[in-house]
Amino acid sequence: MNTWKYTPWKLFITKFSSKHKLEDVTATLETAQSRLNRFVLDWDNLQQRVQKHPDGTLLNPVQLNYLPANANVKQIGAKLNQLADKARTAGQYEEIGSLYGFSLLVKTELTDKNLDMFERDNHFFIQGEGGIKYTYNNGNMASEPKTAVLNFINALGKIPSLIEQEQKKIAELKKDLPVLQEVVNGNWTKENKLNELKTELAAIDRKIQSSITPSENRKEDEQEECKKVDVKNIKTHLKLKAI
Repeated sequence: MNTWKYTPWKLFITKFSSKHKLEDVTATLETAQSRLNRFVLDWDNLQQRVQKHPDGTLLNPVQLNYLPANANVKQIGAKLNQLADKARTAGQYEEIGSLYGFSLLVKTELTDKNLDMFERDNHFFIQGEGGIKYTYNNGNMASEPKTAVLNFINALGKIPSLIEQEQKKIAELKKDLPVLQEVVNGNWTKENKLNELKTELAAIDRKIQSSITPSENRKEDEQEECKKVDVKNIKTHLKLKAI
């Protein structure tokens, strides 16, 4: 049975590999912290701007560029459904209105639904100062007017869950830093210490691979991540009510 014996060459390889892992963890941590800061910024902005009914439920003052400021729920819902059917943005984000200072966006995307045939789908987003595009129902617009009007504020209701998710990810990444730093910067004279660190490095490497999702390698990673968040606790954070 072969054992992993300490040699200067193997020590060099371990340090070299660990240096790259440390760089990966550090970069991932910086990205996660930046994303968390933007989530917090958007949530703070929403809390400062929200308006409420006398009973404490939130107003939902959606403003669409194509309608008067006093448009009712039926009119807004009908216009959103018209945009869902007819909008053509050529893959670009087009601003269609606002809600509490956040921009409402629509984007036409090609979807391969029948293998040899592409269909155009319009997806809706809401974006704040943090630059993150939030969606509800994967960006699909409900056909019922009252439900359609709630699409954007429901998307904002995801932010607390996103914050919690990012905080957990950051905490896990921070746990790995001391081990990597010790390997990169330390000097060992005992084989058992090196073997112990090697085992910990293998565990960290598996965690790094599992934490880097395909969406983080895409230009619109934040958008995709927001789509996947479980929204079952939205009502805990926001009691929604139509205009």
